Amino acid sequence: MAGPLEGLKVIEMSGSGAAPFGVMLLADMGATVLRVVPSDAPVADGGADVLGRGRQFLPVDLAHPLGVQALLQLVQSADVLIEGYRPGVMEAWGLDTETCLARNPRLVYARATGWGQHGPLAHAPGCDINHIALSGALHAIGRDRDAPVPPLNLVGEGGGGMVLTLGVLAALYEVERSGFGQVVDVASTESAALLASRLYGLNAEGRWSNQRGENLLDGGAPFYDTYACADGKYVAIGAVEPGLYLQLLDLCGIQDKAFVEQMDTARWPMLKLRMADVFLTRTRDEWCRLLEGSEACFAPVLDCEEAPLHPHNLARTAFVTVDGIVQPAPAPRFSRTPSSVPHKPSALPLDSLAHHWGVSKQDARCWLDSGAIGRVSAADPKVPVKAD
Repeated sequence: MAGPLEGLKVIEMSGSGAAPFGVMLLADMGATVLRVVPSDAPVADGGADVLGRGRQFLPVDLAHPLGVQALLQLVQSADVLIEGYRPGVMEAWGLDTETCLARNPRLVYARATGWGQHGPLAHAPGCDINHIALSGALHAIGRDRDAPVPPLNLVGEGGGGMVLTLGVLAALYEVERSGFGQVVDVASTESAALLASRLYGLNAEGRWSNQRGENLLDGGAPFYDTYACADGKYVAIGAVEPGLYLQLLDLCGIQDKAFVEQMDTARWPMLKLRMADVFLTRTRDEWCRLLEGSEACFAPVLDCEEAPLHPHNLARTAFVTVDGIVQPAPAPRFSRTPSSVPHKPSALPLDSLAHHWGVSKQDARCWLDSGAIGRVSAADPKVPVKAD
């Protein structure tokens, strides 16, 4: 694959949580990624494993002495090792940070978990919703006095994956100056809190209410929310700036003087009801023809089938098709070293161990014959994952 990270070699220990997304970003940007999977587990190599795109995988039996030896030999040729298990799992296999860094002092050893490597909850199980609950972010997401709403897994695992990628690239930059690698500890709960930095700033300024649905950015404002249309579909409005707000009112034909005081929060509940009635007068497509591309700060709310077909996304090739699966294209875009279209997960040919990872054919054959590494069957549906 082409891209700004071409030549970077990453070992990924298969798992769940933030790590697969973060590794996908590295692979999208051209890194060579080897995903190590359990030798007795079925392995996904179909295009539906979107987070696994751009990888080659190798089954390794880490309960086999030669399996650990094989992985440590691969570590010697790697720039980055990324794992997403609970603290102690890698240590139990003999793949602790000290051992790996002794084999390769320039290695960036990244650990992506929900709670982080230490603290009272470090060894506790948890999923995305738990991690963002502890960050303060989940409390702010939801309608009025209803319960908080899980924002899919975008905030914890998504934020954790982004922070993982940033941390790895920062550590690699530092390696070039010091000559030494280091451990990068990524916690999804801290990544979610980082994404909520603006919320914490508004709270410190006294401009944020802990009551959901009363704030500027949580659906409390009539000019920053989603509205149902006559056909049951939705549109999104974000006309925060006064000039954009006036354009919204003008294009929607709203002449009610009650709308004049945009930041009169006492009127917001009443104005939201009136705004909702306005959007119910037309279908979503009719609103698109009237407002899309205008200064009203408008967009249709699209589902996963519709988004790839929108003219703007088509013009920018924002989505690509890999093995028949439509999925988001690599981002961001690079002018001189653009990322190429990713490929679906595929098995690592044994000769690639020598060509890309510095393993002799004799060692590769020894590992295979002993059962330390295995051949990959393409018939299996997916890789089992461990909770972080």
